[in-house]
Amino acid sequence: MDWVTALPPGGDKSYNACLVIVDRYSKTPIFLPCHKDDTAMDTALLIWNRVISHTGLFKNIISDRDPKFTSALWTNLHKLLGTKLSFSTAYHPQTDGLAERMIQTLEDMIRRFCAYGLEFKDSDGFTHDWCTLIQALG
Repeated sequence: MDWVTALPPGGDKSYNACLVIVDRYSKTPIFLPCHKDDTAMDTALLIWNRVISHTGLFKNIISDRDPKFTSALWTNLHKLLGTKLSFSTAYHPQTDGLAERMIQTLEDMIRRFCAYGLEFKDSDGFTHDWCTLIQALG
């Protein structure tokens, strides 16, 4: 689990980041538009409402040492849920190589999409931006 940041504003809430979660069993990516300055609580609620409520609890989460995941909130949440939070080693992001590779691919796709304009219109005239694009990819 990691973030793609420094994205152009997208979606109806002007998202500027994307939380990337990769299911290690199925290799399925989950892309969640969010804000770069979301708090640990915002992130926990996003994951609960958009992922766990649909897929069930994770057994293990691997993430970098982002302060959002090293906070007391996440430590207590994992104790309460009986899940395990593992951190990748500093300067060794290959620990979570699957998510890192997915992030590289996502950044490349968003960059190419944005190079042609930040939004597009479908056949019905509805306007879409990178937030719509990533929902189709996950």
